[in-house]
Amino acid sequence: MFGKILLTIAVILGAYHVIRTRMRHDQESAPAPPARSSTPLVPPGLLKAIAYGLVVAMVAGSLLWLYLDYTAGREVVTVRIINATTGSVTTYEARRADVEGRRFTTLDGRPVTLADVDRMELSPRR
Repeated sequence: MFGKILLTIAVILGAYHVIRTRMRHDQESAPAPPARSSTPLVPPGLLKAIAYGLVVAMVAGSLLWLYLDYTAGREVVTVRIINATTGSVTTYEARRADVEGRRFTTLDGRPVTLADVDRMELSPRR
């Protein structure tokens, strides 16, 4: 454990040393920058509008994804539990977000945990 910490610190210090050396070397041998033309390739106002548009599109997409995930989780599904040894079928109703692996909570609040011999089928509410 202690060796891993020392190795991590050594890598960080080595990277710091390499970066400092490169920065110092670049500052010493940096030629004068070439003269820039006065006409930009893309107007700054257009770049700003594109950047704001991308931010708005990402936020709108994230909100849409959250809304769709929320509505899918609130969907009521029919849960059929089939006992593999006896073949008996028990039916429950639960919200899709409340079904987690081999456990779920019914609409009336009862927690249900499946046994190893049980199989679960989910289907949309009829």
